[in-house]
Amino acid sequence: MLKIFLIFISFLNLTYGEIKMTNSKVLIVVTSHSELGDTGIKTGYYLSEVSHPYLAFKSSGIAVDFASIKGGQSPLDPKSLDLKDTKNKIFFIDEKGKERLSNTLKLADINPNHYQAILFAGGHGTMWDFPNSKEISKVSSSIYENGGIVASICHGPAALINIKLSNGKYLIEGKKLTAFSNAEEEAAGLTATMPFLLESALLSRGANYFKADLWKENVVVDQRLVTGQNPASAEKVAKQVIELLQ
Repeated sequence: MLKIFLIFISFLNLTYGEIKMTNSKVLIVVTSHSELGDTGIKTGYYLSEVSHPYLAFKSSGIAVDFASIKGGQSPLDPKSLDLKDTKNKIFFIDEKGKERLSNTLKLADINPNHYQAILFAGGHGTMWDFPNSKEISKVSSSIYENGGIVASICHGPAALINIKLSNGKYLIEGKKLTAFSNAEEEAAGLTATMPFLLESALLSRGANYFKADLWKENVVVDQRLVTGQNPASAEKVAKQVIELLQ
């Protein structure tokens, strides 16, 4: 009888866990901006910072929607189109990723009550359209104050700079986080092209910034704020979000 009872309890726990995960929904936000300043060089979202989190969420039974500030087609940074990356290939071809990102939801039309987490994918385009978006601030603060999670990868933390909570404080003030470092921007040869340096901007908002060496995986979790430094950190950011959702 005891054995049957333990099996029944295990079944309930498994069932509850599956229901909880299935009912979770994440909004992945990508950039609508397609050019590096006035250089004429194309940019946009960074593919692995979309594909790796998306596939991690999917494998955990978590539903995902894609949104951008303008809605519709989100531009892909052509430098990130690496189909030797297995997850990129699965997403881009088998999962028809191009179709998913050709019809993103418009952020202004999003009901934040439908999501338990929001994740800002990176790519240099985010540096132009994420920081001053009222829609980003509104949706993100609502999700966070509803007990949800705010996550971002690489240049995605550009979204965090101006998010204010209902108490008037910046979301990142006093919190531990990471993002694409000034040193990585310099190594990429884009310091002068960027409208600002992300690491410096986050520090100016009172964030406690932590960085690893160039291109090394680095994920920082502070309560319900999850951030990754660079593309190498994308999948781990998603896994940390999944743990928090559980």
